[in-house]
Amino acid sequence: MQKILLLEDDKLFNETIEDFLEEEGFEVHSVLDPYSAMELTYESKFDLYLFDVNLPYESGFSLLKQLRNAGDKTPAIFLTSRNDKVSLTEGFNVGADDYMKKPIDIDELLLRIRALLRRQLREEKIEFGGYIIDTKAKELQHNGKVIKIGIKAFELLMLLLKAKGEVVTMQSIEDKLWSNNEEISLGSVRVYVASLKKYFPNIENIRGVGYRLRLSL
Repeated sequence: MQKILLLEDDKLFNETIEDFLEEEGFEVHSVLDPYSAMELTYESKFDLYLFDVNLPYESGFSLLKQLRNAGDKTPAIFLTSRNDKVSLTEGFNVGADDYMKKPIDIDELLLRIRALLRRQLREEKIEFGGYIIDTKAKELQHNGKVIKIGIKAFELLMLLLKAKGEVVTMQSIEDKLWSNNEEISLGSVRVYVASLKKYFPNIENIRGVGYRLRLSL
């Protein structure tokens, strides 16, 4: 069941949307203020955010900006009574995926939610070389089974895929796989590459430069 975080300070409207979406098969967690919403994002993963803009304490724009700055990429739709272009621009600039003006047609809202979640699912599942790469769960799958390769090996695989056949330098690998306070291990990179080559033999070592993944398997 897909989980939605609903942030709307109009209690009646909040309850109306919550009841409607639950009837459509979603698990809805509804709150009335941004602080409660932020707390829930720490406690649980959501598939979608529905945020009002005009809220007590701070705006929905401010809340989403904080979440995006923290690396939260959960799809988000703003529900707002604001109808000026400045607000529309601000909403998309802070990371919104969609924007609906009140009064909301809840049937249209449902269509937009489903379209956004379908698009998100396509982005989260990558098929390559007979394997499925689940970017959300950070898992490699084959024939419905999870292949354990480890988080850092998975991140290396994503780097190689995103390079689209170009060479990924050792510097790029170091920057992605290790944080500033971690000790870099080049020997570990070779171990990660060796584990990945069991499934993707077209990973090539470009001596003294880095690695590349040829896209034709």
